[in-house]
Amino acid sequence: MNNRLNGVDFNQLVDEITRQVVSQMKTSAPATAPAAASASAGGCTSDCCECKDGRCVRECSTRVKQVVEQGAGRISSGLGYIPRDLSLARLIDHTILKPDASAGEVAQLCREAREYHFASVCVNSIYVPLCADMLKGSDVAVCTVVGFPLGASPAEVKAYEAQLAIQNGASEIDMVLNIGTIKSGNIKGLFHDISTVVKTCHAHNVICKVIFETSKLNDEEKVIASQVSKMAGADFVKTSTGFGGGGATVGDVALMRRVVGPEIGVKASGGVRNLADAQALVKAGATRIGASAGVAIVKAERGETVSGAGKGY
Repeated sequence: MNNRLNGVDFNQLVDEITRQVVSQMKTSAPATAPAAASASAGGCTSDCCECKDGRCVRECSTRVKQVVEQGAGRISSGLGYIPRDLSLARLIDHTILKPDASAGEVAQLCREAREYHFASVCVNSIYVPLCADMLKGSDVAVCTVVGFPLGASPAEVKAYEAQLAIQNGASEIDMVLNIGTIKSGNIKGLFHDISTVVKTCHAHNVICKVIFETSKLNDEEKVIASQVSKMAGADFVKTSTGFGGGGATVGDVALMRRVVGPEIGVKASGGVRNLADAQALVKAGATRIGASAGVAIVKAERGETVSGAGKGY
């Protein structure tokens, strides 16, 4: 990828997006106590951060606001989850989100996740209690989606949905951002949409991933979504729901990684059907893969016979 994006200098575009968000936050936020002019994972303290089982999320809800008011032009957020085991299986969110998924299919998903030690199972929120029960004591997290699949519900509704899922046993939340705010040029609204859910998640030491639906965005909008997600404190940015008419591409993952840098995760989801797909996306910068074909992917990596593949979401 070159250093130009639709005729606009890439770094200048990221800087301009940052300035717009900072400006809107400064004009709407009440005064707070002074704080340092930069924030990063290295600044984590016992007052604002809790680390457990390799997962570290920020719980200081005022940090970003304080940093902005001190004049920061760029904000770095900490990596939500650094996997100790970098095998492909530990990067996979084993997924079933189809509307007609049965309890039996979800139970089978959990059994496979235990056997292959996937990072998580990703299910619709109605099945969170079932998964939490079946995966109790395992190394597999329970992930669910909120605002799914359109992202068009109010931020407070998504936050409530996340809160309920967390109470039922979810330890990771994938939220769909409001695509209409990007299309409307409403960066302040986009920040509110994302940060409202992120704060709810981080109050419970739960990871929050932000789903873009990249097939519906142009490159400049992907840059905006990536930078605003990072500034709002998201732990991951994610390509797709798998239901929006497109999925993860190497180009999109590389673009998202370039914007967010090494500080937060990038999840590639939608259409990831085989080992070659997964490896290419990881090479492009993905640190998590969302796929229903997880078993087939891991078997192929091990050189075992693969009988079939999932739909990739």
